Amino acid sequence: MAKSIMVQGTMSNAGKSLFTAGLCRVFKQAGYKVAPFKSQNMALNSYITKEGLEMGRAQVVQAEAAGQEPSVLMNPILLKPTNDQGSQVIVNGEVLGNMNAADYFKYKTRLIPNIMESYQTLDQKNDVIVIEGAGSPAEINLQEDDIVNMGMAKMAKAPVLLVADIDRGGVFASIYGTVMLLSEDEREMIKGIVINKFRGDVEILKPGLRMIEEKVNIPVIGVVPYLNIDIEDEDSLSERIAVDKIVQAVDIAVIRLPRMSNFTDFNVFELIPGVSLRYVKSMAELKNPDMIILPGTKNTMADLLWLRQSGLEAKIKKQAADGETIVFGVCGGYQMLGETLEDPFSVEEGGSLTGMGLLDMKTIFSKQKTRTQVEGRFSQLDGVLSGLSSIRFRGYEIHMGVTETGDTEPLTHIDIESGLQVQKTEGARKRNVMGSYVHGIFDEEGVAVAIAECLLNKKGLDSTSLKQLSYKQYKEQQYDRLADEIRKNVDMAAIMNILEAGV
Repeated sequence: MAKSIMVQGTMSNAGKSLFTAGLCRVFKQAGYKVAPFKSQNMALNSYITKEGLEMGRAQVVQAEAAGQEPSVLMNPILLKPTNDQGSQVIVNGEVLGNMNAADYFKYKTRLIPNIMESYQTLDQKNDVIVIEGAGSPAEINLQEDDIVNMGMAKMAKAPVLLVADIDRGGVFASIYGTVMLLSEDEREMIKGIVINKFRGDVEILKPGLRMIEEKVNIPVIGVVPYLNIDIEDEDSLSERIAVDKIVQAVDIAVIRLPRMSNFTDFNVFELIPGVSLRYVKSMAELKNPDMIILPGTKNTMADLLWLRQSGLEAKIKKQAADGETIVFGVCGGYQMLGETLEDPFSVEEGGSLTGMGLLDMKTIFSKQKTRTQVEGRFSQLDGVLSGLSSIRFRGYEIHMGVTETGDTEPLTHIDIESGLQVQKTEGARKRNVMGSYVHGIFDEEGVAVAIAECLLNKKGLDSTSLKQLSYKQYKEQQYDRLADEIRKNVDMAAIMNILEAGV
């Protein structure tokens, strides 16, 4: 039987996911077999496991930090918002269906057996389980029948660490308010408080720490500084999306669609000196990039309409027509590039919609979701990205549509699908416009660098200094740095005592 500890937060984006990943790495380095767990996650960024099952990317990051293969056991329920009031509900990696918020609120307790079956399986296979909560445990309208915060802590009999974000201000009020809105038995489950994202002199903070400890009768066991550590973010609150970037020698613009998903597909470009990766949502922000990326989306048709209404579609088509700008669509962004999108089963909006018309193809949305890991190589390309020819990649497909191509060439050749050898083509290209269903297509060593080299060469700039990089190795270094910071700024002896004592 594993020992468990739970990380909850005073609010969304307090740093729960990062702190959970850090604890996973610390326990791994200490020789424990450790697994992350989050009973219910809401995110548009998802991942496909080797078994072809879907889970949230935060638990994938935490599994990597723990040195484990990602498994849907670590995230049995995933909610992917389809609009402001509804989500696609994914249970044990497979689509259960779409529900509005009210219906899901009534239904969710029926999923407790699924949650506990996953948790108990991990319990039997690991020494430690680090559980992550969601949002805040003090949402008083949601506390009844809770399955992800204190409700999960009770089911797992897990002591709780409360993480509070000081960067936004009001940290003591958020700690006090969170604790006081809990029931007495729930307060007793919180065994330690961690102040996160601190900037400044901790000596000035110490009187406040003593006062909050007296008021809530819970020790503050750590003050974690604002960390400059590059670990994949999960949602649209990510700072890497919000921060304005200076245009560099190679300028890549990702269209920030309202329902953008899997934006982590492009993080690897940020590791290449001389490359700017910008997320843009207006014509003024777009400027004249070397490459425009249309990312994945949870609602292709709705986001295509937004693209059209914002004027960005017309500007992208104009830049594509000049033959100089690369336009690359991934998953939903790939679907947008075609002539038509048809939705006979109302998977998204229903009906049909004219696409951007940059590739001769049409997409028909189906009830069945494609979920598979793939490996392959790029086709023999001509034009600007000819240097990408035959380079190998790996990634995963996750989409509801089937795309039929006409007068286009395939972008890639797939030779491994779900661990089995196959021979098939995928994606489409025509001159400087191309697209693929494969998430993670840029991550494999050599792919992103080859694209940067091609774009530099097109401009007559020197590309000889660009280095091949291993994104996997880079992430491992970041997890180690995170663990170092956790050990340096948090009382790990206190955490070990909390873990051993339980509740």
